[in-house]
Amino acid sequence: MTKLKKYFPSLDEITFENRNKDYGAFQLRKRYKRTMIVSTFIGIVIISVAVIIPFIKAKKIAQVAMRDANEVIANMADNLQTEEAFTPPPPPPPPPAEQQVVAKYVAPEIVDSVKPEDNALKNFDDLKESTTDQNVLEIPTEAPPEEEVEEVPQEVFVVVEEMPSFPGGDTELLKFIYDNIQYPEIAKENNIQGKVIMRFCVTYKGTVDQVTVSRGVDPSLDEEAIRVIKMLPLFKPGKQGGKPVNVWYSLPISFQLK
Repeated sequence: MTKLKKYFPSLDEITFENRNKDYGAFQLRKRYKRTMIVSTFIGIVIISVAVIIPFIKAKKIAQVAMRDANEVIANMADNLQTEEAFTPPPPPPPPPAEQQVVAKYVAPEIVDSVKPEDNALKNFDDLKESTTDQNVLEIPTEAPPEEEVEEVPQEVFVVVEEMPSFPGGDTELLKFIYDNIQYPEIAKENNIQGKVIMRFCVTYKGTVDQVTVSRGVDPSLDEEAIRVIKMLPLFKPGKQGGKPVNVWYSLPISFQLK
């Protein structure tokens, strides 16, 4: 004989026994457990999203700020590596050695050929005649030494043996730029961003000259970049063959709104 399973009514069926189950309350009571599980799951998802999204945004903002801080350093490092890839020109030949003129000293020979009586003057008239007849010796005057004129180099090099450097290195250079740069208001209003590539000459005296924009973004950003570059203090000039020379210098400046 097969065993028959006993049927035990649920609490909802016992509660609604002898009542109208088609009214709707029975069905709502029957789905109550499932509705609570689904509602709890949806509430957990909403709370998780509300907590995770701000965390992701904050992490992304931190990554963007770190990337902006290191972007110029990386670009400068790439530019320096590209410049170092060129073969430096050979050093100039040494100046020819000047021929030395050796003057041999010859001792004068003393000859006693003048008699005392020839030098004696008998009277004042002889003295007068002798002083007027003698030839006047002209003492040559030495010309003043010529002042050495400082040789001003005119050529501007791209790569030299010793490249120019900013006092304190690239870190101080970037710090100086971003401490003095001011984002133009017109660029802020129009949400203009980008990277301006600057090119200027570091002279043999360490000053900044011939400031130009190699690649611009917007006139307002370009003018601000030129203004800051012209404010740069003295560099340590580059050297070629041990002498300071003029050298081209490239520098990217990033403008980004946060």
